[in-house]
Amino acid sequence: MSASTLFHRSARARRAVPRRGRAARGGPAGRWMTWLAKAGLTARGVMYVLIGIIAVQVAIDGSRQQADRTGAVHLVAQTAFGSLILWLLVIGFAGMTLWRLSEAAWGSPGADGRKASKRLANLARAVFYAVVTFGILKYALGVGQPSSSDSQSQDLTAAAMKYQGGQVIVALAGVVVVIAGLYVIYRAYKLKFLKHLRMGSASPRTRKVVTRLGQAGGIARGAVFATIGVFLVIAAKDANPRQAKGIDSALRALAHTPLGPWLLVVVAIGLMMFGVYSWCEARWRAV
Repeated sequence: MSASTLFHRSARARRAVPRRGRAARGGPAGRWMTWLAKAGLTARGVMYVLIGIIAVQVAIDGSRQQADRTGAVHLVAQTAFGSLILWLLVIGFAGMTLWRLSEAAWGSPGADGRKASKRLANLARAVFYAVVTFGILKYALGVGQPSSSDSQSQDLTAAAMKYQGGQVIVALAGVVVVIAGLYVIYRAYKLKFLKHLRMGSASPRTRKVVTRLGQAGGIARGAVFATIGVFLVIAAKDANPRQAKGIDSALRALAHTPLGPWLLVVVAIGLMMFGVYSWCEARWRAV
């Protein structure tokens, strides 16, 4: 199925949004929510581009900079306008949090936007981005720094393993993350993300570029999630929380596969492409 056909189908799906959902997003409040979503998607794009850049450095010269949100924040802080950019990221991720909360409360665009599963997924996203916002806010205020993805994963795994049946819980969590990663890959490959975009005024060339950015970027992002899930399963099997990995260690592990650092470079470029696609979403996503 062509990208053009998917764009036309997504337009019909958006026209099927329930009236109540449209009303909730209309008016001044709806316009504010649109801007919050745009700010959040822009901030997410910045984060993924920076993580991709750090991952390329890891592949080329073994950089010790963490290839995750913490490393990205440190990289930003080292620039001439670091403080300003940090505060813009705080605002952006706060916007993402509020946007996802609104979609959990009132539903999101699309024929299935008001389903309970969609709302719960958006609530989980809101909680995640709230944690991200808080971590960057502490760093911007100079009262702390975001925990690395590795330490967060290991701490949560260790906490779960303290309870009876903790290994099973961690193993199940790992399987869920692997499935989620594979689902992200599937959605990216099948161009499912196009249903969220309003690109009727864009040229065919622009649509094609955005489509390829979303496809390649989504596949790379899903691969990272799946890798993190695999390490959670390994941690459960070995009853060793230190085997759990975050984004940084998951990316570094790719450099030790038979394909060597080149696989990490490919995935890193994919993450940067997803970052650029996030900026495209900020421009054309239906909110």
